[in-house]
Amino acid sequence: MRKLMPIACMTLAIIWWDAPAQAASTVVAIGASNTYGSGRGRTAGGVSQSEAFPAQLEALLRARGYDLRVVNAGVPGDTTAGMLARLDSAVPDGTRVVIIQPGGNDARRGGSTAEAATNVAQMSSRLRARGIKVIILNRILAMVPASSRDPDGQHFDRRGHAAVAARLLPQVAAALGKR
Repeated sequence: MRKLMPIACMTLAIIWWDAPAQAASTVVAIGASNTYGSGRGRTAGGVSQSEAFPAQLEALLRARGYDLRVVNAGVPGDTTAGMLARLDSAVPDGTRVVIIQPGGNDARRGGSTAEAATNVAQMSSRLRARGIKVIILNRILAMVPASSRDPDGQHFDRRGHAAVAARLLPQVAAALGKR
C-alpha cells in the first residue's frame, strides 16, 4: 500500500497540472488548403501556421477574453469525403465549436456539389449530435480581396487569412457565448 501511495499522488498531480489546459474551450477548424495555410508568402507555398486564419482567429478571440485554443485541422488537397472520414479524430471531446471549410477540391477531383453538400450535412449532423456548434465556411473567396490572393485565385496571403479570421470572429464569439 505504501508503494502505491506515491504513484497515486503523482497521478493526481499530473491530472491537477493538466486541468487548466483541459479547461480551455476548443474550437476546431477543419478544411483543406486555405484552413491549413497554403498560399503565397512562404517559399514552401504557403503561410506559416501562425499566419493561417485559425491561429489569427485564436489571437482575436483571446484579445476579447476567451480562454481557448483554435485547432488547425486543415489538410491541403482534402475533400469533404476526407474531412468526413477524419472528423472524429480531428475533433476531440470538449470541442465547443467546429468551423467547416469545404473548399473546392471536390469539384476539382470530379466530385459533385450534391455529394459535397451531403458530406457537409453529415459532418454537421454528427457534430451537433455531440453538442458541438457548427459554422460552415462556404464562399470563403468572397471574404478575401483579390489583392490578398495567389495568382490561382484560390489561396491567400497573410492578409487574406486575417480577413477570414476577422469575418469569423463575431460568428465564433456568438457560438461560444459569454466568456
